[in-house]
Amino acid sequence: MKKGKRLLFIGLSGLFIVFAWWFSTGHAIKEAQNKRADGTYTIAVVLGAKVNGTAPSLALRYRLEAALSYANSHPDVTLVLSGGQGPDEGISEAQAMVNYLSAHGFPEDRMIVEDQSTSTYENLVNTRKLIPESMTGITIITSDYHVARAGYLAEKEGYEWDAIPAKTPKVVEAKVRFRERLALLKTWIAGK
Repeated sequence: MKKGKRLLFIGLSGLFIVFAWWFSTGHAIKEAQNKRADGTYTIAVVLGAKVNGTAPSLALRYRLEAALSYANSHPDVTLVLSGGQGPDEGISEAQAMVNYLSAHGFPEDRMIVEDQSTSTYENLVNTRKLIPESMTGITIITSDYHVARAGYLAEKEGYEWDAIPAKTPKVVEAKVRFRERLALLKTWIAGK
């Protein structure tokens, strides 16, 4: 094969791989958002996001607003607030969530705190230790772009799941959606 044809073949193959990755991850992200929660599961896991000092970031606030609305509509649902403390955070993500929900009148007896996790995978592994063994299904509350990866990891942990997708802040939407496609591919390959 001549050098020019070989380069063309490599270039076209590369484009095909990029297109397949873009299409498959985009499809998975969109489809996962269709698994809307309806109150079937009594445990809803709110996945953590950045805390600025002691205040929830906009992304975390959107997740908490979605969680509050959902839990208020389904009084038998308990929220697992899952997220540890990063080096640049004043408190754990879980504690920021407790503070926010308490300030909005949500009862503490409907909150379970998981404040050790540093990843989505750990959120789900650590949650398993805090809920009754008989629980086989959970509702995942996270940003809309993140539902597919969280759902995939939930299945790996043996959960059935549905979700409440929270909106994504417009200011970071393009960046986080691109990054999530890479993270989803990595999760599919590595398993976590």
